[in-house]
Amino acid sequence: MPEGHSVHRIARQFRRHFVGHRVAASSPQGRFAAGAALLDGATMTDAHAVGKQMFLEFEGGRFLRVHLGMYGAWDFAGDIDFDATALSSRGRMGQTNQKGTVVGENEDSLSSIGAPRRTRLRMSEAEHVQDAFETFPPEPVGAVRVRLLTEDAVADLRGPTACEVIDAAQVDAVLAKLGPDPLVDDLTEGEERFVRAVRSKATPIGLLLMDQSVVSGIGNVYRAELLFRARLNPHTPGKQVPEEIVRALWHDWVKLLGIGVETGQMMTMDDLSEEDYVKALASRDDRHWVYKRHGLPCRICGTHILMEPAAGRKLYWCPTCQA
Repeated sequence: MPEGHSVHRIARQFRRHFVGHRVAASSPQGRFAAGAALLDGATMTDAHAVGKQMFLEFEGGRFLRVHLGMYGAWDFAGDIDFDATALSSRGRMGQTNQKGTVVGENEDSLSSIGAPRRTRLRMSEAEHVQDAFETFPPEPVGAVRVRLLTEDAVADLRGPTACEVIDAAQVDAVLAKLGPDPLVDDLTEGEERFVRAVRSKATPIGLLLMDQSVVSGIGNVYRAELLFRARLNPHTPGKQVPEEIVRALWHDWVKLLGIGVETGQMMTMDDLSEEDYVKALASRDDRHWVYKRHGLPCRICGTHILMEPAAGRKLYWCPTCQA
């Protein structure tokens, strides 16, 4: 599932290429035809993310709310800028299936693929350049729920968990249910909200970090990595986690989220050499402490990493370092 950094990067792409432009909205798949009709011909006035939720604002007070969920992704094409950190070739932007990263001596410049109108960028958890196309706009590929089209750019949405047109009051109602997001909320106020929420609950901290009403944007990868970096047992009830550790979790989330938005990767290992950093950008195997390392030795103590179900997701942790 795309985590907070990916959704913020997608919102940034909309701010670059769609905000201020009149948008033709359609639903090639047909499932969102009524919603698209409400937006068709309107100018996009803003785009922002809070945690895993994204809101595209249009004139007239209408908002397109999108939650990508497990399988959603946006495809961008046209005269678009490829973010300097969208460094993958042949993949998706959004899901956690990064194929490879273009860095340093491995560089395969995106500009070498062709003119901007001939390339697509898929954004979800990972970011990937897709096959070229001949004419603009390209034909929709697959089950496109929503197509947003300007004179220069197009964005196609596939497979979202939530996609709806709402008004400002409904946006406020959604936001009221969300925990703090370091890229949106005042950091001091966000920290206090996070500490109060965690310290008031008997729920295990490994579940609280995934609760979007406690903190926005953390998913399965960041959950596992934050807990390991804090050397915190995921089964510890929130109210039993020392306050200083809860605050440290918040500050670490601020740090990791910033790195994720900057690099487009969930980079959770610190103090890497230049060579190891390049390897980590290119491969998840070299990027994380515990995530997807079930049965492999802990990078610190050598104990085999455990994996167990937790609220329908896979929780990875080290039973020694996080005892």
